[in-house]
Amino acid sequence: MNSEDLLTVLAAVGHAQRLRVIAELARGRVHVSELARRLELSRPLLYMHLGRLEAANLVRGELELSEDGKAMKYYELMPFDLHLNTEAIVAALAED
Repeated sequence: MNSEDLLTVLAAVGHAQRLRVIAELARGRVHVSELARRLELSRPLLYMHLGRLEAANLVRGELELSEDGKAMKYYELMPFDLHLNTEAIVAALAED
């Protein structure tokens, strides 16, 4: 992982609400409205957090059409395994 990617991931997971999103998505793929209800967040605020997580490649959003033709946005957790140590943080900050 390059330094820019590492800083993006650290920023994404460095917020309690985004960690809650990750934990909820670990249970499985979910529609954004249902996710907002579960987390008790407004949809605009949730979309902001999801955008950060998506930029870090930790979650993925996908639009689907319902039977009545309505666009539905679903999110799922992407597989990741983050290994972090002091050297990685120092190197990432040095390159920033």
